[in-house]
Amino acid sequence: MSVRLEDADGSREQSFERVLVAIGRRPNTDDLGLDEAGIETDDQGFIKVDAERGTSTQGIFAIGDAAGGQQLAHEAMHEGRVAAEMIAGRPAAFDARAIPAVIYTDPQIAWCGLSEAEAEQQGRQVSVTRFPWRGSGRALSLGAEAGLTKLIMDPDSGRLLGAGLVGRGAEGLIAEAVLAIEMGALAEDLTLAIHPHPTLSETLGEAAELFAGNSLHGLAGAHR
Repeated sequence: MSVRLEDADGSREQSFERVLVAIGRRPNTDDLGLDEAGIETDDQGFIKVDAERGTSTQGIFAIGDAAGGQQLAHEAMHEGRVAAEMIAGRPAAFDARAIPAVIYTDPQIAWCGLSEAEAEQQGRQVSVTRFPWRGSGRALSLGAEAGLTKLIMDPDSGRLLGAGLVGRGAEGLIAEAVLAIEMGALAEDLTLAIHPHPTLSETLGEAAELFAGNSLHGLAGAHR
């Protein structure tokens, strides 16, 4: 397939075997009669909701992709539970600190919580540790030593703020980081939690150990 590319340097043709077109998403809310119901939307057409997933019209709730956010199925399911609790007259609110995201490539990529880019935008100082999986016995036995576990922490308290994983099984490993962030865990909490050996879950504990400079299998240059 021949594709013509245009940028600041001019135009050129290149050949590719496959082309992935990713143009983003937009809400399909135009024909829902939102104006008639008095439901407000933002400039992009997403329905405006509060922490209870309520819209600008009392008694009408919105969840999922139509209400924006990260537009992930598990986020929408959690929002649905919040809305259902509110409809049933029970107190509830959507207040997630860490919504996990997974890219199902090979290797998998997963992350949650605060990213380095977001911390920089906020002018927030963070401590970042990286544990390369070549220091993991289990990763070596699986031929997955190219993986990486990264933790983002508050430099003063050691509280876990975000995490990123690249490697086999990242889709499941990220759940421990999500729970740790939601529980307000410190790096020390992750290090004191005994992880089964040999497993890839140990890389989370090892990355936390790097924060204090105590990692048994940590490699030079894995912390800043």
